[in-house]
Amino acid sequence: MSRETWRTALAAYASPASITLLILGFAAGLPAILVFSTLSVWLREAGVSRETIGFASWISLAYAFKWVWSPMLDQWRLPWLGALGRRRSWLVLSQVVIAIGLIGMALCNPQHNLTMLIALAVAVAFASATQDIAIDAYRLEIAEDKLQATLAASYMTGYRIAMLLASAGALFLAEWLGSTNVEYSQSAWALTYVIFALLILPGLVTSLLIPEPDGAAPLPNEPSKYSFNHQLAGVGLFLVLLISVPAMINALIAQAWPRAILYLLFIIGSLSPWGRSLLSPVRHMLQQAGQRQRPVRFDFVHQAVSVIVLIILMVSTTGMFQSYWGGYWPRGTMYLLICWACLSGPGRILMGPVLTPITDFIVRYRWQALLLLGLIATYRMSDTVMGVMANVFYIDQGFSKDQIASVSKLFGLIMTLLGAAFGGLLIVRFSILPILFIGGAASAATNLMFMLLVEMGANLNMLIVTISCDNFSGGLASTAFVAYLSSLTNLKFSATQYALLSSLMLLLPRLLGGYSGVMVERLGYSDFFLVTALLGIPTLILIAWQWSRTRRIADPADPLANTERN
Repeated sequence: MSRETWRTALAAYASPASITLLILGFAAGLPAILVFSTLSVWLREAGVSRETIGFASWISLAYAFKWVWSPMLDQWRLPWLGALGRRRSWLVLSQVVIAIGLIGMALCNPQHNLTMLIALAVAVAFASATQDIAIDAYRLEIAEDKLQATLAASYMTGYRIAMLLASAGALFLAEWLGSTNVEYSQSAWALTYVIFALLILPGLVTSLLIPEPDGAAPLPNEPSKYSFNHQLAGVGLFLVLLISVPAMINALIAQAWPRAILYLLFIIGSLSPWGRSLLSPVRHMLQQAGQRQRPVRFDFVHQAVSVIVLIILMVSTTGMFQSYWGGYWPRGTMYLLICWACLSGPGRILMGPVLTPITDFIVRYRWQALLLLGLIATYRMSDTVMGVMANVFYIDQGFSKDQIASVSKLFGLIMTLLGAAFGGLLIVRFSILPILFIGGAASAATNLMFMLLVEMGANLNMLIVTISCDNFSGGLASTAFVAYLSSLTNLKFSATQYALLSSLMLLLPRLLGGYSGVMVERLGYSDFFLVTALLGIPTLILIAWQWSRTRRIADPADPLANTERN
């Protein structure tokens, strides 16, 4: 490589875009850790059971389902804040909600207000996931393909630094302020979370100052037929109606007459002339869908209803299988009819904001889309499930928070960044799929080293070796994964498709991770780590299949042989 090429590559890291992604990556990394691993340490010190901590990890499912509302970031402009632009307005909104939510968490004592603490953590997780959608779309839109690796590296650097502060920094700070394994201090944790809420400010200031990217599919400027407040009120009343009807039926079956009458009043109010007037945006959209008329643009009401219909479809599908499995045929048939209605022509029109980007992905990759989605859904499953109990394991093993912070977080960050940089070099030399395989295999295999640590007790040297291997492989795998997802994304739906693909990687692992506490209680730590290592086998099979296929079919026209984004 020429000297000029090296100079150009190094200059890219000093560009305004790279610096912006560095700061935004920092803003993204803080809340992701504060509602996950750091929160688990806080809850454990407060005396919360391991089972509850494991179930609390489902908070992070917000990141796995962010694709559900991601079309709103692609196709809808926020009122008032929308003057900042499509991407910046969502960044500012999500960052403000994150800061307020973290301060609210600081005011809750898990020993007395665990439910409120978890609710606020869920709000922070949803706002954080929304911020991730906006940042990923911003990154994909401000630079061409050849600069995406540089921007991704800058983003990951900022993200990992934030992870260090939000994990090791938070643990050091909480212990320095007086909360230890022996003596719990609520005030120490409260002050810690307030301080980290203030660290969102650099990202907020950056979001206000950066230029808005030129979107591949600019939003239409013509005004909607209905005002935003009217659409918001209509969607809210539509939700009231959807909830009240089945709730009234259940109350009648249970002979809970006062509750049934209350829900009946809600239904009557929704169907009154006043209610029908508020529901006019929803009624107009439903009439268009019934007549098979596709809207020219997706208003807020269409975005919101598409999410509602999608949630109804997912809940009904789950309920149908559970009902048929349990022998409740009438209920299962009812769920089947609901699923059929959601997947009918009018139902697909209602879900247009969600289905359009998904359909584009399926059309571009045809039957291979199923293979790709399976590969993505199982990637990093082994270390993600294991990670739920990692901090709890360190504490139960006898390590102090100082040791956890210095080795698992500080030293682990250095190894992660080294792994990410090495992964980038390997991708340039050998392409993406081989490094995906190596990263997936290494991430699963390092879980076996935790089995050795179980037998050795609080052995600091073994902890250093284990964390080094685990974080290095994790950094290498993350670089390959981000590069792979970026290459699969269509810029016309940058927020939605990237959110969908990255969410799939988290969905199944996060669901299984919620049972990690139960698995530890029943299996013990040693067998738990063995099981999590075996979870990496399915994704390795899928990567090997895909890798062999792309080597066998060296056709430039093949969408997987040439993964440039449209």
